[in-house]
Amino acid sequence: MEQSRMASRRPRLPLARVVQVQLVLLLGLVCRLRSAAAAEASWFAGDRISRLPGQPPVDFDMYAGYITVDEQAGRALFYWLQEAPAAAQPAPLVLWLNGGPGCSSVAYGASEELGAFRIRPDGATLFLNDYRWNKVANILFLDSPAGVGFSYTNTTSDLYNSGDNRTAHDSYKFLVKWFERFPQYKYRDFYIAGESYAGHYVPQLSQLVYRKNKDVEKPFINFKGYMVGNGVMDDYHDYIGTFEYWWNHGIVSDDTYRLLKASCVHDSGEHPTPACLAALNVSTAEQGDIDMYSLYTPTCNETSSAAARQQRQLKHGHYPWMTGSYDPCTERYSMEYYNRPEVQKALHANVTGINYTWATCSDILNDYWRDSPRSVLPIYRELIAAGLRIWVFSGDTDAVVPLTATRYSIDALGLPTTISWYPWYDAIKVGGWSQVYKGLSLVTVRGAGHEVPLHRPRQAFILFEHFLQAKPMPNAPTKGSLD
Repeated sequence: MEQSRMASRRPRLPLARVVQVQLVLLLGLVCRLRSAAAAEASWFAGDRISRLPGQPPVDFDMYAGYITVDEQAGRALFYWLQEAPAAAQPAPLVLWLNGGPGCSSVAYGASEELGAFRIRPDGATLFLNDYRWNKVANILFLDSPAGVGFSYTNTTSDLYNSGDNRTAHDSYKFLVKWFERFPQYKYRDFYIAGESYAGHYVPQLSQLVYRKNKDVEKPFINFKGYMVGNGVMDDYHDYIGTFEYWWNHGIVSDDTYRLLKASCVHDSGEHPTPACLAALNVSTAEQGDIDMYSLYTPTCNETSSAAARQQRQLKHGHYPWMTGSYDPCTERYSMEYYNRPEVQKALHANVTGINYTWATCSDILNDYWRDSPRSVLPIYRELIAAGLRIWVFSGDTDAVVPLTATRYSIDALGLPTTISWYPWYDAIKVGGWSQVYKGLSLVTVRGAGHEVPLHRPRQAFILFEHFLQAKPMPNAPTKGSLD
């Protein structure tokens, strides 16, 4: 009562004065909103790509730049966002990670697999990828960890102490800051995908996002699930399945097959023993000059830098089939294109003037990789139980992380089958095979190597669409045009 009486004694303003005050308040609010919008737009203006050198016209927007994940050490990660066209929005957001460890998602995922562009042999011009994944989703490519591609650190020791744990935590810090820079993607359906050694990165980062979200009523990172292609999953089963694949495809002898199984299967994938390394050297000599990332396609007409890197890694004690990516010359085109100053300027990359040539993969990171758990299957079990969407796909001509290795690892999970093994179809031809388990889908892609979207771009796009829609792969022929 006292409060109401006091209020009644307040002098009333004339109506005109009230309107004037309201107008001032409204104008102030508009100014604040404009300032906030201008601040937000300044980020976009700074990161927006107007046009890349040699780029064809496009109907979508792109952004690229840096997010600092450790101020004290000066670690910053480089990203490249290729948005879906306006007609496809609001589309989900998908983070893509390549592996190595130490290989660039810009070099591989963006430039020769699922990205919007492919680089011509001149190393200077681009053409559109007909099966670019940003037709149906906003694709965010991340070079991780620091030291990969355009991502950098100002602390040299960081390069000698990289590993799975810090990679996952830095990538999570990146995501949190990236969503602040691009708030329009908050609460959007979000997925993580990747291949090869990203078979570690993807579930590890997924686990971190899931756990951080658990106690939040409505997390702005609206994480729905993940997808892994030809990915490292479990060292024991990867070794068993890989050696079996080599023997079954006739690229190692009976004696070497027995030697590999006796020397390596209980070793760490990243840090094999001298006995295992010796056996791997014997197998490399028997395999000859072939592309292990794609058994039945020709190698580049020049010496492959990937092959040279494989030999270096063997000397340094690294799992040879985790150290690079498919290379019948596309890697060479990337090396030329991304070292062009005008390209780096357009991408807002190399802003600190890194004192080394941009490379598709970082040997230093691979040589000094610290922690690498022997299995990520416990993470799969946790995230399957959480009800996340999990798909695993495999190109069946990859001898690096072959289908047999993936099947042995999935079998070790002991999941009940909900849809038995069946051929899936791209129009009238078999695109591969699939089996659906409780909590996980396995899809093979017929004739694809280690980089599925590179070797079978149309089939990879069909796979991606079905993953986003949570629909099993088509199990019957349909009318439609083929490649």
